[in-house]
Amino acid sequence: MNDFKTEVRDGMAIDWDVPITMDDGAVLRADVYRPLGEGRYPMLMTHGPYAKGLPFQTGYAFAWNALERDHPEALADSSNKYQAWETPDPEIWTREYGYVCIRVDSRGAGRSPGRIDVLSPRETQDFHDCIEWAGTQSWSNGKVGLTGISYYAMNQWQVAATRPKHLAAICPFEGAADFYRDAVRHGGILCTFWIRWYPVQVSAVQNGLGERGKSNPNTGELIAGPQTEPPEALAARIADLPAEQRAHTLDDDYFRQRTPALENIEVPVLSRGNWGGLGLHLRGNTEGYQRAGSRQKWLEMHGYEHWTEYYTREGRAMMRKFFDHFLKGEDNGWEKTAPVQLNVRHPDRFIKREEQEWPLARTQWTRHYLDASGKTLREVPPGPASAHYRGFSPGITFWTEPQKTELELTGPVAAKLFVSSSTADADLFLTLRAFGPHGREALFTGASDPNNPVAYGWLRASHRKLDAGKSLPYRPYHAHDEAQPLTPGEIYELDIEIWPTSIVLPRGWRLALTVAGQDFDHGLPGPMPRTYGGIEMRGCSLHLHDDPQDRPAEVFDGTITIHSGEDHPLHLLLPVIPA
Repeated sequence: MNDFKTEVRDGMAIDWDVPITMDDGAVLRADVYRPLGEGRYPMLMTHGPYAKGLPFQTGYAFAWNALERDHPEALADSSNKYQAWETPDPEIWTREYGYVCIRVDSRGAGRSPGRIDVLSPRETQDFHDCIEWAGTQSWSNGKVGLTGISYYAMNQWQVAATRPKHLAAICPFEGAADFYRDAVRHGGILCTFWIRWYPVQVSAVQNGLGERGKSNPNTGELIAGPQTEPPEALAARIADLPAEQRAHTLDDDYFRQRTPALENIEVPVLSRGNWGGLGLHLRGNTEGYQRAGSRQKWLEMHGYEHWTEYYTREGRAMMRKFFDHFLKGEDNGWEKTAPVQLNVRHPDRFIKREEQEWPLARTQWTRHYLDASGKTLREVPPGPASAHYRGFSPGITFWTEPQKTELELTGPVAAKLFVSSSTADADLFLTLRAFGPHGREALFTGASDPNNPVAYGWLRASHRKLDAGKSLPYRPYHAHDEAQPLTPGEIYELDIEIWPTSIVLPRGWRLALTVAGQDFDHGLPGPMPRTYGGIEMRGCSLHLHDDPQDRPAEVFDGTITIHSGEDHPLHLLLPVIPA
């Protein structure tokens, strides 16, 4: 007798709360959406802590309303009754495209009992077990594909590196790959996104909330389990993520256990990133593409909000062609797709372009030197000079002259600075910016902020040590295995990674680099929105570095001095693409 309910509705056979037994005997619960009719079908799976029964429209109304308002065609092909945050819509993928869609509540979340420990080795093993379970079901053709946004992209990198035999292809859409560098500690500085995210998106749907949680409108069942347990019982079954992330300042076992060996990935990869994914949803896609061991891999970079291109018809069509080829075996021409698909960003539009590699082979790596005296970015090294700013301040901005011709920058960016501090450490926040002829800054709709600048980079000066084996001229790679405090007043050479970008500056536009001791704030009044979905938008969304325990004022609010000159050739390395 089945320990779950099956019904036929809206052109699908739906199995609600299917039990999947893990290697340690724990049981997770999944909803399985199957095409009608006998047969064996390919599968798309997501596995995560957001509660499979929580409707997109209810749990994330701010994003749903924006998608409905700005991109109505993305929602026009479905009743949207089964939409869930950052996962595929089964009405489209199951009923129309012929895939089994499987949504699994990860251990301790939603309808699955247990202890929540996000992105942990235990959770990755659970995901592995779910894939192997799906590959042997009577309705399965043995080929599982993984898809999904953000968290559902991050854990794709993780589980693919464990090589489940039934895993056939992955499409990580805007998700970090390195838990330390991409997500939690940018340049060694704690990002408080995860501390804010945890109670809102994870513990809010913890298994055991029962009647204190919401209900699934499609089943009437409580999304966080039938039992209503006291808060102290729930607290005992969830990892203390804020305490863990504050305590682990280096790239130690805590982070290494949550960061996959990308070189171990063998299945075909379609990595889809966002130029505006600053702080979480960008670096993982480019690094994942470059470092994945797969012989068949593709990179696609786009813009707009974090969720938009996952749901648009065009965005779905790309994923469908990829999965149809590798999960259904269709000879649909996917193998002829260029390895790199770029939506090259202009101030007012995107232009699609196919490329053969990343970074682009024809890149002209060009240095612009920072002049501490004139606050300029120039093509030749300046004379000796220095400039200083307070640690907790907007810092100093360096400017190019107006562009005489159109300039395209597409690729990774790096900076070399020579700095001294009045204290034993300093946090460096670098912001690459673009300004029009009349001085107005160009800000872009990003993954989770409507007012992003061009690019960001970060480094804690005591984390300046490089990993020589992984560093590239255009992408410094810091070891983060020890802290090396500064001697106040002594000058130190710092190599700083700035996340990849794409921007075409028209003639007359200026590029600027801000070096500061705090997160960027565009500070614009008037028509530009200051809030979005109830969250204050400063250009960084929730990807802030504002934890007083991590950044005590007595250490990080000192005087930072920037030194330039022949002995201190501080510069910005830019990926110039010839016209």
